[in-house]
Amino acid sequence: MPPLLRFRKLSSFSEETISPKAKQSATVEKPKRRRSGRCSCVDSCCWLIGYLCTAWWLLLFLYHSVPVPAMLQAPESPGTRLSRDGVKALHPVILVPGIVTGGLELWEGRPCAEGLFRKRLWGASFTEILRRPLCWLEHLSLDSETGLDPPGIRVRAVPGLVAADHFAPCYFAWAVLIENLAKIGYEGKNLHMASYDWRLSFHNTEVRDQSLSRLKSKIELMYATNGYKKVVVVPHSMGAIYFLHFLKWVETPLHDGGGGGGPGWCAKHIKAVVNIGPAFLGVPKAVSNLLSAEGKDIAYARSLAPGLLDSELLKLQTLEHLMRMSHSWDSIVSLLPKGGEAIWGDLDSHAEEGHNCIYSKRKSSQLLLSNLHRQNYSVKPESWVKEPAKYGRIIAFGKRASELPSSQLSTLNIKELSRVDCTSNDSTSCGEFWSEYNEMSRESIVKVAENTAYTATTVLDLLRFIAPKMMRRAEAHFSHGIADDLDDPKYGHYKYWSNPLETKLPYAPEMEMYCLYGVGIPTERSYIYKLATSSNKCKSSIPFTIDGSVNGDDVCLKGGTRFADGDESVPVISAGYMCAKGWRGKTRFNPSGMETFVREYKHKPPGSLLESRGTESGAHVDIMGNVGLIDDVLRIAAGASGQEIGGDRIYSDVMRMSERISIKL
Repeated sequence: MPPLLRFRKLSSFSEETISPKAKQSATVEKPKRRRSGRCSCVDSCCWLIGYLCTAWWLLLFLYHSVPVPAMLQAPESPGTRLSRDGVKALHPVILVPGIVTGGLELWEGRPCAEGLFRKRLWGASFTEILRRPLCWLEHLSLDSETGLDPPGIRVRAVPGLVAADHFAPCYFAWAVLIENLAKIGYEGKNLHMASYDWRLSFHNTEVRDQSLSRLKSKIELMYATNGYKKVVVVPHSMGAIYFLHFLKWVETPLHDGGGGGGPGWCAKHIKAVVNIGPAFLGVPKAVSNLLSAEGKDIAYARSLAPGLLDSELLKLQTLEHLMRMSHSWDSIVSLLPKGGEAIWGDLDSHAEEGHNCIYSKRKSSQLLLSNLHRQNYSVKPESWVKEPAKYGRIIAFGKRASELPSSQLSTLNIKELSRVDCTSNDSTSCGEFWSEYNEMSRESIVKVAENTAYTATTVLDLLRFIAPKMMRRAEAHFSHGIADDLDDPKYGHYKYWSNPLETKLPYAPEMEMYCLYGVGIPTERSYIYKLATSSNKCKSSIPFTIDGSVNGDDVCLKGGTRFADGDESVPVISAGYMCAKGWRGKTRFNPSGMETFVREYKHKPPGSLLESRGTESGAHVDIMGNVGLIDDVLRIAAGASGQEIGGDRIYSDVMRMSERISIKL
């Protein structure tokens, strides 16, 4: 019998042997097929995860298998190139981070911080902001009376190179520069991160943590253990004025509150100070931060979602809590503009006169220009500035007050105003937040904002009026003027040591001072404010706010903020003036005539997403990945002088602006 017929016969026999009842039960037990087109949520999630994983593994396979086109390959790093050319580590290097880039960790806290011992509260993933925001704010705030730790809380700077290599996951700060230094031979024995608690006044970093003494000892140790080679110090941002304070402290006698190194300590131990994005003369954004906890980004967010950040319904009061925290940090006051009207301009004149508003910041200027064309403005780039901007008015209440001739502005002696508040129901703030604003009368708040503008000199009076306790505490540690006579004994006090206009550089003729910073990015220079709107139920805890509705016909005025040239955080005049003129040659601020160099890096936005934050960025933090700057730092550390790396390299108007500033040198 053929096999096929045999199989059919067996199949029919097996079917006949199965009882009808068994057939019926089998039919009943057979599950019903799910209708097509109806998928559960779990199925959808599984499919989505499957697609993502498949796409990820496919991209990973292609990345490792397919040759990358030459045009998409990352350029050779400066460290690799210089190492191949024979450049090797020579001088020990000390890195000094600036404000906010250094990590802070918890050593002692309140019950709400359970489980956070030695975990980072600042400079990591910042997840604690979302999980327990009020607890996080409480632990990062300092005591409002002493400017030191509140009772029961100890937050300290993270030690080592990891303190500031990354500000947040995938967002480098010093990491790229450290990696390039390693490629020419640097390691732990000749490379050190001088981390410190950047919230404190510079004097208090020594009082509480002995940070200045530790830095002095580290420099001496690295000098002695590296063949008595002088140290190259690389401060960034606020770290520049922190190290300026150190230069004066280290040579001051012990009995006068100094480090006791004596005259000649700096000349013996330091080859060069390479300042990156230095805020030597302060930043205007420190004013807006203390006045209303705002900057251009906050003002822009407010214009997109009015009332969200300080909604009474949601009880967020985000800016109020941020202001309370920042008012406890003395370091913010160290960044207020220094030199008054002589540096930053008066009501009618300023050093940036003739400034042209053409920038290349992340394509934003192109977008703004296209917006102008859409609005039917017949604007040519060379005619963007129609009316001279009055940058000297750092704070102006209303656009009119920012443009009127000074003779038409209302005169106000702020010292004659009363801060006494009539304790009535309408003077209570929303929620439980309380600030020094709540002690001000409504009449004085309105008077402060009546058709008035404030310069770098009078804005200090404004801050003393609205936040007297904060300013009394902070001004015991910092000064913002210009010295008449640097030989006056009063300038031996530590509060003057971080102001380059009120202290002398050490007598070290062979030492070099560099100012390295980015240019070509709109940088906050002054602000247009208005009175904040408040409800009938309660008074706003922050009565002033940047008027985000104010815009100009050019990119120099947008969202209530006027912009000048700089690196997005520090204007050119603050970063470059001291190296361009204040310390250039033998001056009363530079008695030994040590050489100074200005090296500017013209901002170039990333060409594509593949370039991430770019390798030619001039932005305040991103510049630490700028290949030109890294090349300069590595060559200086390897022994090159300022002349050997090319001397000054200037793209901005810093020299012309410096000549417009007339102070005694």
